[in-house]
Amino acid sequence: MQSSQFENGKYYNQINWQEPAFHDFLSLMKEMLIEDVERTPKKALPLQSVDLTAFNSTVEEQLNATWLGHSSLLLNIDGNKIITDPVYEKRISLFGPTRYNGEVPLKIADLPEIDVVIISHNHYDHLNKYSIQKIKDKANLFITTLGIAKTLIEWGVSHEKVIELDWWQEYRVNEKLLIAATPAQHFSGRALTDRFKTLWASWVIHGSQHNIFYSGDSGYFPGFKQIGDKYGPFDMTFMENGAYNRRWRAVHMFPEECLQAHLDVRGKILHPIHWGTFRLSTHSWYDPIQRLCAAAENAGVPLATPKVGETTIYPTQIPNSKWWESLISENGKLK
Repeated sequence: MQSSQFENGKYYNQINWQEPAFHDFLSLMKEMLIEDVERTPKKALPLQSVDLTAFNSTVEEQLNATWLGHSSLLLNIDGNKIITDPVYEKRISLFGPTRYNGEVPLKIADLPEIDVVIISHNHYDHLNKYSIQKIKDKANLFITTLGIAKTLIEWGVSHEKVIELDWWQEYRVNEKLLIAATPAQHFSGRALTDRFKTLWASWVIHGSQHNIFYSGDSGYFPGFKQIGDKYGPFDMTFMENGAYNRRWRAVHMFPEECLQAHLDVRGKILHPIHWGTFRLSTHSWYDPIQRLCAAAENAGVPLATPKVGETTIYPTQIPNSKWWESLISENGKLK
């Protein structure tokens, strides 16, 4: 498939991004070794055993979301069961970070038949081989970006189940569910030799009664306003809020930018994701949520802040406790 984002063998962002130079890498290593920052919690984070009642419901007029950590969600939108970026393993790659918030509080065998699995891009913390292999026979459809089908098929997913989309392309799953791939400001690659070889995206999920936005991974960019103008407003947004650093600000949002992206797409309830699970940057484990809460309170934007395993039911059951505050160590410092 020819894409307007594809040229000279690579996919490109709306705004060109230069990867950090070698001297940035050296300064990053120094920062990680020297700075006194609580990058992982000193106490176990709370987990709630997943109750699949809401997710399993066949009632048409409903919207619920269960957070499994990082960017993994169980979504039921108007009776359609959807999973985003399923990463259920303790370690995301051979040399990559491990989940510091414990095991996923769900037995994968207990999952019902899944209507759609959405894969936003191919980074290890969003596309996990063993998780895909555990759910491939439960899922009716995998919707992803250009170039990722080959990997899914190699891992045992039937090619008839895989749909690849370019930015702004839509796929109608059924008469009551439409999914659209929308732009994101990020990159792809699972090794040094395949950077930018597959596409990345954010996602619009439009049901018969509800409309939601899933950011995948992205830096802040004008595309959010474009998405809001075309597809908004959204009942809930699931926005990346973690793994940021000034060196790669173009491809990961700071918390205040996460809030602005939510406003740009015209969201109502903001549910932060991509935090509290893996150590992927130099900030403290709690910095993303503390800063986002402060920004959201100032702007009057309601947040959903569930524990891992907890379910949000729109609009009646929106978890909003600041459960993490009691777990910040006495010498913890806000950066």
